[in-house]
Amino acid sequence: MGDDSRPAPTVDEERAAVDTAPTDAADADPDARLLVRLRAGDEAAFSELVDRWSAPMLRVALIHTGTRAVAEEAVQDTWLAVLQGLDRFEGRSTLRTWVFRILLYTCRGKAERERRVPPISDVQRSAGEMTGRRAFAEDRFLPSDHPHWPGHWSQPPRSWMRTPDDALLGSELRQHLSQAVAALPERQRQVLVLRDVEGWTSEEVCRLLGVLPGNQRVLLHRARSTVRAALEPYLTVERP
Repeated sequence: MGDDSRPAPTVDEERAAVDTAPTDAADADPDARLLVRLRAGDEAAFSELVDRWSAPMLRVALIHTGTRAVAEEAVQDTWLAVLQGLDRFEGRSTLRTWVFRILLYTCRGKAERERRVPPISDVQRSAGEMTGRRAFAEDRFLPSDHPHWPGHWSQPPRSWMRTPDDALLGSELRQHLSQAVAALPERQRQVLVLRDVEGWTSEEVCRLLGVLPGNQRVLLHRARSTVRAALEPYLTVERP
């Protein structure tokens, strides 16, 4: 039997080990040239990286932190850790995956320290919005043992193509969309934001989050279905 007496690794120790899993994608890292400049101490290269990735890093950090201020602090701490750990980066993952892994560990560490309890009003609002709906609308799909179409839509989703542009772009709809995404379980929220907001590939998401491709597909499917169910009342209103 293994020795379970060893203490759990600290966040800093995990942060230092985020480049240990080799991946073939590192051989085709689109940021390889930028990495060379970074290793040479090119400040312009670092500024370019900060300008390019700070906004998506903040969106990912907001998934894990309670406030924008904490998320911004996590991003700043991540960039500092990147500078301090650049010499130890061995290129076993892509540069972007490495940076975002550091961000995830940084956010987790802050969440553990903050242990922030959401205001009761937020909990009540989220519960009220989900009343009458399941966290995942399983009844919208055929069962997995269906003889012909397992897991397919039981009824086709209604088209949003005729929805007026002002409704699609309205602030009210954006608010409902944000609330629907925020109400997702954390892992579903991570996958949805990375895939549909940041445009990451499924392979990149699997490497970053350490999930299997099949699990990633299930998480994305459930997140998209839940968000769609939350928005349908605002986008499929019958009009004369």
